[in-house]
Amino acid sequence: MTPVRLDSSRVPAPILEILRRLGEAGHRAYVVGGAVRELLRGVPLQDWDVGTSATPDQVLGLYPDAIATGARFGTLTIPTQAGNCEVTTFRVESEYQDARHPGKVTFVRELEEDLKRRDFTVNAIAWDPLTGRLVDPTGGLADLDQGILRAVGEPRERFREDGLRPIRAARFAATLEFELEDRTAQALREARAEVGRVAAERVQDELMKMLRARQPSRGFEVLRHAGLLGVWLPELEACVAVPQNRYHAYDVYFHTLHTCDAAPSAKPAVRLAALFHDVGKPRTREEREGGEATFYNHQVVGATMTEEAMGRLRFGRDLTENVTHLVRQHMFDYRREWTDAAVRRFIRSVGVEHIADLFDLRIADNIGNGLKTGFPHYLEELRARVDAILEAQEALSIRDLAVDGKDVMRVLDLPPSPKVGEILNQLLEEVLENPQLNTRERLLERIRAGFSVDTRESGT
Repeated sequence: MTPVRLDSSRVPAPILEILRRLGEAGHRAYVVGGAVRELLRGVPLQDWDVGTSATPDQVLGLYPDAIATGARFGTLTIPTQAGNCEVTTFRVESEYQDARHPGKVTFVRELEEDLKRRDFTVNAIAWDPLTGRLVDPTGGLADLDQGILRAVGEPRERFREDGLRPIRAARFAATLEFELEDRTAQALREARAEVGRVAAERVQDELMKMLRARQPSRGFEVLRHAGLLGVWLPELEACVAVPQNRYHAYDVYFHTLHTCDAAPSAKPAVRLAALFHDVGKPRTREEREGGEATFYNHQVVGATMTEEAMGRLRFGRDLTENVTHLVRQHMFDYRREWTDAAVRRFIRSVGVEHIADLFDLRIADNIGNGLKTGFPHYLEELRARVDAILEAQEALSIRDLAVDGKDVMRVLDLPPSPKVGEILNQLLEEVLENPQLNTRERLLERIRAGFSVDTRESGT
C-alpha cells in the first residue's frame, strides 16, 4: 500500500488544541503510534494518542479533569468531543520480570527514545500536525508502504518484554493485512512461554480485535505457524489436519478459518461461533467403511468445549451463553416436509432473538465447506416460514399463553410447585401444534378437563 499524505485538516480541533496547549506551556507534543499509522492508511479514528515531554503532573496542571488511566506508566486520558485522547509522557521501560509489566519506567525528554521502545515499526511514527514534522527513527513509513510488520530493534527482546506482543503481531497481520518480516516471524516461535503468562483479559481483547478483520484467518495462521495457537486456543489447534468427508473440501481447521472469514465481521457473537462451531469434531470423529467420517453430536460436545474456552479467556456470561447456544444449534436439519408446528418448535428451541445470527452462521458454514457458495436455498424457505409465524404473533413460549401459573393454581387449587410449570409446558406443546387453542376460555377448560384428575391422583 502507499500511505496517504498527512494533512492537519484530518485532525479534529480538540486534539489540535491539546497539542497547542502543551506546546505553549513549553512541552513537545506529537500524535503518535497507532493514530499516525491509521492516519497514514486513511482510516477513520475513534481514539487519539499523543506523546509529550510533559510529565503526568504537568499534564494534570493543564488538564485537571484528566483521568489517570495509567499514571504510573505516564498515561492520562483526556475526554474530548472528538473521542478520548490518551496523553503519555515520553518514556523508556526496563526490568521486565513477568513478560507483562515493566519493573521500571523512566520518563525521558527525547521523542526518539520513546519511539524506539515501541512494539512494531509501523507503530513507532510520530507527527506534529501543527508544524508538519514527521519523526520515523525505525523505518515505519517504508514498512507501511511495503505492507511489512517488523518488530522494533531486536524482535526477541520486544517479545520478552511483553508476551502480548506476539498476539498483537497476529492481530496486526489480520487487521492491516501485512506480512511478517522474517526475523520477527522467527522470534514469534521462541515466545511461547511469554505468551502463556499474559492475562486472559488482554488476550481476549486482542482476539476480538482480530475477529473484526476482513480475514481473521490471517492472524490465526500466524499463531499456528509460530506454534502459539494452542497456548490459548488448544481446541482450535486440535482441529489441524483432522480429515472430514465428501461434503467438505478442507480439513476441520481450514474449514473453520474459511467459515470465520465468511461470518459477518459486525457480529462478534457469530464470528466467535464460527470459530468454535466445529471444535467438537476431533473428539467425535468416527471413520466408516470406505474412509467416510462421521461426527455425531459434535455440536453438543463443541458447545461444552466452547463454554470452557470462553471461560478460559474470561468472556462475559451473556456473550458466552449466546455463542455456546449458536454452536449447539448450528446443525439444524430443515426439510420442506416440516409442519408449521415443527417450525414453531424450531423457533422456540433456537429463540427468536437468535434466529438471524443462526442463519448467518449457517450461511458462513456453507461457504466455508469450499464446495458451495452463497445463501443455501432451503434457508430462504425456512426464513419465509419463520417470518410468517412471527408476523402472525403465534405463541412460542409460556409467556405467550393466554393463561399463566396463577390461573393453573386457582383452577386446580394447587400451591406453587413444579407441577404448575409442567402443566404450562404441556399447554404450550398443544398450542404449538394448534395455535387456535390459545384463547383464555379454551385453555381454562383444558386445565379443568385435562389436569384436574391427574393432580388429584398425584396427591397434590
